[in-house]
Amino acid sequence: MYSETVMDHFKNPRNVGEIENPDGVGEVGNPVCGDIMKIFLKIENNIVVDAKFKTFGCGAAIASSSMATELVRGKSLEDAWKLSNKAVAEALDGLPPIKMHCSVLAEEGIHKAINDYRVKHGLEPWQESSSHSHEHGEDPVCQQ
Repeated sequence: MYSETVMDHFKNPRNVGEIENPDGVGEVGNPVCGDIMKIFLKIENNIVVDAKFKTFGCGAAIASSSMATELVRGKSLEDAWKLSNKAVAEALDGLPPIKMHCSVLAEEGIHKAINDYRVKHGLEPWQESSSHSHEHGEDPVCQQ
């Protein structure tokens, strides 16, 4: 059901924990299945120098958080913002359709953390693109 990459990031998640005095924090959740993700970013000169997460949820949610934080480290805020849920899922060698919402949460968590940073620095928050066809409500249940 899950790729080896998903299982690896679930069993050995990267970047677990909190960043002390983070520059941006994004907390997102899916009320349908109870997954909660908190993403912490450290930003210097417009570059994500560190990213950590705390996730309460299924294996796919933990793996998605782990992979998303790996993918945004070292990137500019603009490039980190462009990280899509599809890119997270592809980096994990795919997620089952019922679990794609986990990668969407990871993308939204990164977006919220970046906007938290922008607002703290007196900048306008960036808008989500309207290309999101995936809504949390599509998943009837979150199966373990």
